[in-house]
Amino acid sequence: MFGITDLSTYVLGTIAIVLLPGPNSMFVLSVAARRGVKAGYAGACGVFVGDAVLMLLAALGAASVLKALPALFIVIKMVGAAYLTWIGLQLLIGAVRRWRGEVSAEPTASADLSQPFRKALVISLLNPKAILFFVSFFIQFVDPTYAWPGLTFLALGAIAQVCSAVYLSVLIFAGARLAQAFAARRRAASVAASGVGALFLGFGAKLATASLG
Repeated sequence: MFGITDLSTYVLGTIAIVLLPGPNSMFVLSVAARRGVKAGYAGACGVFVGDAVLMLLAALGAASVLKALPALFIVIKMVGAAYLTWIGLQLLIGAVRRWRGEVSAEPTASADLSQPFRKALVISLLNPKAILFFVSFFIQFVDPTYAWPGLTFLALGAIAQVCSAVYLSVLIFAGARLAQAFAARRRAASVAASGVGALFLGFGAKLATASLG
């Protein structure tokens, strides 16, 4: 259908990949937990736009370009690793400051999660899981003999975005509930934020060692 070679496998694979913890989902969850549903969806929109850009690049042959120019891929992943590490350090520093009572524990006072759309967009574009998904897994389901390959990419992209939207919505509302639980528990919120910060450091390390296969 629509030039997709194995629709059921693609849907199941996409769901499995979306459910794997990654910087996109952790960032959106953190934003929702610290700043509420509206900010969480602002972050989610950044993820959607970033993923759409990666889909377009995949359709334009980004995988072939990256494999032909391995130095370019190295530069991209190093920049991405540095950015994810920076986000992680921001979260850790913010958690320490909240633990010490140096900043307000209120969700609106979280400077480390400010500008959720812009930060989520950059994280999405540099997300190792998303990059490898769209330049490796994604394109395997495009039938090269189909007359309208653009329609195939559009259908594959729509499926991926729907799966992502459902998952991120669950995280956003779960995060909003966490915000209520953490509102009066400064140290519990600090521990949670430091855990997410450590995850971002791990994501940065993972991206630094990623390969196109």
